[in-house]
Amino acid sequence: MDRRLTFNEEVINYEKHRPKYCRELFDSIIEYAQLNEKKKAIEVGIGTGQATTPILKTGCSLTAIELGDNLASYSKVKFKEYDNFRICNIAFEDYKFDNNSIDLIYSGTAFHWIPEEVGYRKTYEMLRSGGVIALFWNRPFLDNLDIYKELQAIDNSPKIGSVLKDKNEIIKAIREYGFIDLQFKLMRQSRKLNAEEYILFLNTYSAYISMENIVKEKLNAEIQNVINRYGGNVIIHDTIDLYLAKKP
Repeated sequence: MDRRLTFNEEVINYEKHRPKYCRELFDSIIEYAQLNEKKKAIEVGIGTGQATTPILKTGCSLTAIELGDNLASYSKVKFKEYDNFRICNIAFEDYKFDNNSIDLIYSGTAFHWIPEEVGYRKTYEMLRSGGVIALFWNRPFLDNLDIYKELQAIDNSPKIGSVLKDKNEIIKAIREYGFIDLQFKLMRQSRKLNAEEYILFLNTYSAYISMENIVKEKLNAEIQNVINRYGGNVIIHDTIDLYLAKKP
């Protein structure tokens, strides 16, 4: 299975246990892009819409691009009351568009699935002059270093908090493809999860979803044992990296 489609198999769990983004993130994007009802926006990889509602509420015309058919169907129903929303069940690489027609293209923890030479170039071509690219990723970290070390030592345990791409690499790519006025912002929030909730959170990661059931069951038992020995809960600190830039 295409790793990008693993999330398509866990729609309800993804909606419930994938971390939400903080209000500060959306305020930064909306202010930088000067979003309003006259603007057109595209969300790349909507998933179940964790990064959608605040953008829709600006009144802008929002088109969401989603490869997974189950995710696309779920989000279509979730946002059906918004007249300014539509969704296309297609890969961003295959999406047909008019050049110089979009005011904002944004993507939350999804843009890394698109080949760099396609994603940045296509985004640049689609945006109007002054249009905005907004990319952000969530990086979760466990508060307790002892729990973290024990969980990371378990065979097949997903390595949460791993950086998909170095910050400087992303900044370099944004600039190399012609974007200007780049801004980088860090935002933080925290969550408290019990052992069961932590396991369900892990099951929003593609590597975890694609595991064989027998491997996953053994891993779940070991994770639950570790967390329960430390009182039954973990604190996760989310660090959100936001990149904003404009087409000249």
